[in-house]
Amino acid sequence: MDFSSLIRHLIPRGIWLKRTFLLLGFIFLDFLVTVLLCRTPYAEANPYARSFMQTYGIVQGLALFDFLLAIPIYAVLVVDSHLIKYTQHYRTKTEIVIDGALGWLIAGAHFNGAMSWLWDAPHLVRQTIGFAIYLAVAIPKQSAYARFLAAIKREAE
Repeated sequence: MDFSSLIRHLIPRGIWLKRTFLLLGFIFLDFLVTVLLCRTPYAEANPYARSFMQTYGIVQGLALFDFLLAIPIYAVLVVDSHLIKYTQHYRTKTEIVIDGALGWLIAGAHFNGAMSWLWDAPHLVRQTIGFAIYLAVAIPKQSAYARFLAAIKREAE
């Protein structure tokens, strides 16, 4: 396997590249707000991130933590982007499940973490808003979701 072929398989394909940048953007938002507003590692609510910050310093520890956290997320998105073509019959339902899970667990949680420094709202409210922002950007109008909703409407008639 040559280098260009390897690189081609390590980059998400199609809409998955957009989703990857979007999720990494939420992670970066959390990183940036935390680095700018966190004065001591003890102010960080995440105990794992706090331990990295105590060991390596605030910026370096948080950067290492977020990088290690992003690796499996990126791997899931790369694998999904290449394997989704084998689920043609269930593709739309699979994309909905994956978008829901990644949107809630990654985008919502990181938006919640970033906004916790700026806005004193309940965790569930902040996470839901992050999830809604992710879905609003991630779902294009002429997407699989539109086809899915059209298929459901046809079945109902």
